[in-house]
Amino acid sequence: MKEPLSFCSRHLLEVAVMDNVFFNYENLIILRHACVASQASFADRFHFQSTDSDGRDKNKKGPDERNSLRIFPNIRPKVYLLGDSITEQSFTEGGWSASLANRFALTVDVVLRGNGGYNTRWTLKVLDTLFPATGSFDNGENSSGRPIFVTVFFGANDACLPDRCSAYQHVPLDEYKQNLYSIVSFFKKKWPETRVILITPPPIDEEARLKYPYIENPQGLPERTNEAAAEDARACISVAGECGIPVVDLWTKMQRNPDWAKVYPSDGLHLTKDGQGIVFEELILKLEDELGLHLEALPIDVPRITEIDPNDPMKAFEKF
Repeated sequence: MKEPLSFCSRHLLEVAVMDNVFFNYENLIILRHACVASQASFADRFHFQSTDSDGRDKNKKGPDERNSLRIFPNIRPKVYLLGDSITEQSFTEGGWSASLANRFALTVDVVLRGNGGYNTRWTLKVLDTLFPATGSFDNGENSSGRPIFVTVFFGANDACLPDRCSAYQHVPLDEYKQNLYSIVSFFKKKWPETRVILITPPPIDEEARLKYPYIENPQGLPERTNEAAAEDARACISVAGECGIPVVDLWTKMQRNPDWAKVYPSDGLHLTKDGQGIVFEELILKLEDELGLHLEALPIDVPRITEIDPNDPMKAFEKF
């Protein structure tokens, strides 16, 4: 690693740091020089945790002892959105994830973890892949290493009927509940201070599901029903209550509109722009009313254009 660092640009150095590379003191000096050369504040740009090769804390070691330093960048906080195709498609124009990213622009990075067709059973198998462990950086020792909140949005596929054409996606109700517990526990163990928000499956328009089949349907029957979605929605709400975490009850909220089937689903399941808007609005209500997360309270990590003096523009960047 020494040779590349000796001629890396500041950008490449930051990429290396973001990947949690270990540096010894010789490389640390090179990194310091690179930051100075690029007018970056070395102290402000990075946090340090001294470790030995086994990861034990060695904060009191001096440079002559040549222990390693794990370097943590001051990074913008994140939120993660975990779910199935309703989450995967939510970064389309007017999508609820896109609206979140727009709302929290300059303050929070919105990271998508939606996987089309997935149920809670399959998701448990890939959680470690979707959210890999990266040492102490990831486990909360540095507050910037944990997300502010995570949404968990499943049930639409778990609720597929076991005797219909999408039976392979079906997850029994009791297992669905247990899987939700396990997913919540995964995040609480990984990031104890991160808030987890559950979202129920939306209501199902059975006529539209017959009109827009995803796979061959020789039975001519809807692979999902609104009744089955209701059972999973109630189970999701129950898990949220037992875990003491917020829940967005889409199944109930959408059906308060008597024309919901014409307004919110595009194919009996996935969401129109109006349906996406309901998810976004309900999620913002939970964030503000139950979690106290208001946009105004979130710090902006770089100067805004309104803070830059046209007569002395570089003054706004003195702390960087």
